[in-house]
Amino acid sequence: MARESKEARRGTQPIKILVVDDEQDICDYMSLVLSQNGYQVNTLTNPLSVVDELKSNQYHIVILDLMMPKLSGIEVLDQIRKVDGDIAIVVFTGYPSVDTAVRSLKLNVSDYIKKPCDVDELNETIEQILRKKGLLTNPEEELHKTIGRHLRQFRKDQGLTLKQLSRRTGLSVSLLSQIERAESSASVSSLYKLSAALDVKLTQLFGTF
Repeated sequence: MARESKEARRGTQPIKILVVDDEQDICDYMSLVLSQNGYQVNTLTNPLSVVDELKSNQYHIVILDLMMPKLSGIEVLDQIRKVDGDIAIVVFTGYPSVDTAVRSLKLNVSDYIKKPCDVDELNETIEQILRKKGLLTNPEEELHKTIGRHLRQFRKDQGLTLKQLSRRTGLSVSLLSQIERAESSASVSSLYKLSAALDVKLTQLFGTF
């Protein structure tokens, strides 16, 4: 069963999470909690369907119960890793043990959480995973920050105030300040004026972005 909130986006793409647990109540609860934080969530109660689901649809994170009938979580985890070595997997179980923790870590799980899990801990775990994979960043926002940072550095290197740069470019002090703080995007025309006023190549404002 899939559940998607109207805010199911992080950066420029929806973050999709697959929850696998043989108990439907747990699936429904996890779906509710995660979708409230803007994630697109799908759930499965049959562990035998997991690999086919991952082959058919793209997910960023799998939250996997260890104790399930038909197929254990470790077996599912092993099957997942045979078809996808990159997808993030969070193992959660009501029966944690050193053995399952070690076996899970050997199969490159992102985290190992005890059930019932703390909601704040779960959300923090997911956000940490997404940050590591670069999925919480918005490329457009990062570009604005990069341009603003380089603009400020070039201006200061030349000992110019915002007012002086405004006089050189014809752009308002307010706009220049907003561009430097990444609060406003600079048009192509404005970028050309800035590069000419600072005597730098236009590409230098973008750095290595």
